[in-house]
Amino acid sequence: MASRSLGGLSGSRGGGGGGGKKSLSARNAAVERRNLITVCRFSVKTLIDRSCFETIDDSSPEFNNFAAVLEQILSHRLKGQVTWFGYESPRSFWDYIRVACRKVSQNCICSIENMENVSSSRAKGRAWIRVALMEKHLSEYISTALRDFKTTRRFYEDGAIVLGEEANMLAGMLLGLNAIDFSFCLKGEGLDGTFPAVIDYTPYLKFEQSSDSISSDEEELRTFGSSDSEGSTPENVGPPLIMDENSWFNKCKRVRQKYQLTLEQKGYLEELLRLRENQLSESVSQNKVLLQRIEDSDLAHKLEKEQLEYIIVELQDQLKSYQSLDQLSAEVSLSQASLDPSHSQDGDGKQDSLNFVGEGKEDTPSLLGLCGSLTSVASYKSLTSLKSNDCLASPAAEMASPGLTPS
Repeated sequence: MASRSLGGLSGSRGGGGGGGKKSLSARNAAVERRNLITVCRFSVKTLIDRSCFETIDDSSPEFNNFAAVLEQILSHRLKGQVTWFGYESPRSFWDYIRVACRKVSQNCICSIENMENVSSSRAKGRAWIRVALMEKHLSEYISTALRDFKTTRRFYEDGAIVLGEEANMLAGMLLGLNAIDFSFCLKGEGLDGTFPAVIDYTPYLKFEQSSDSISSDEEELRTFGSSDSEGSTPENVGPPLIMDENSWFNKCKRVRQKYQLTLEQKGYLEELLRLRENQLSESVSQNKVLLQRIEDSDLAHKLEKEQLEYIIVELQDQLKSYQSLDQLSAEVSLSQASLDPSHSQDGDGKQDSLNFVGEGKEDTPSLLGLCGSLTSVASYKSLTSLKSNDCLASPAAEMASPGLTPS
């Protein structure tokens, strides 16, 4: 009878084993998701604390651990790629990021795809993490990818972290990394895609709670303890009140932590704003200098134009004076032709002498004016008047007089 009862008991246990296994697997999956998110939060906090003392680069163990945790989260329950023969080959989280983050403005997807020293999909994913951290856009990439629920559902199985409620917590905790200045070399050994990411849990096992870092697991344990104590005997009334006080104290710590994180982000944004204001002031000063140079060049061009116009007017006046002198010389030649032949010879001699004088000296405006005054029409009129009054003796009359004939 005892054996039968034990057999029946074992049969009943075996009958309910299917449901127990499912619940156990679901519970294990939930614990795994919660542990990964908790370790990710710890890694972000240690990374922020370390950034206050030194620059974060590839040699920092805090960053290497954070990159491994983030890679594990993005690879959690990732579907494989089905080939033509029906086999399922493993896939990297870069295949999901490459498709889901295309909508991010000024994304680095194309630049990572064109990197020469990065060939494997896993190495490209690790390069993307580093570039996104240096650009301070990792939280934006994750938020954009999680909002594309259709693509996320196509790449991940049920129970994945990116499909659960923990995904919103992931995007929020990554926002604090925007206050850190990272410096990475995209040609180092960290991009080697042949080795999987390994998480070092040793720093988190020694993790001590402080006002800046609070573990949600301990809060859940306190909540479970308070609920158990409420269901126990009524003599244990004091501990729940103590737990409530602790919960309020922990909430206050969490608010203080958020305040400090916001204060760090505020300091970063203020520094960024100060740099942008300095750049703006420099560009404004350079713009003023360029405008002043343009005004000076315009003024110099205007002065040069006015000088050239004055020179042109002066040359035109000189040309007109030369033309008037030519007209006067033409009138003089006409007046000489109108005189007597005898006097025309004297006039030719005088004209030859004047031409000789003119050829011997430069044709300056002063000399031309003087020559014009000597050869003016009025002088010739005075000469004709003297000849008409017989005040001047002509050479022909002297030759014709009898006193001058030879004996």
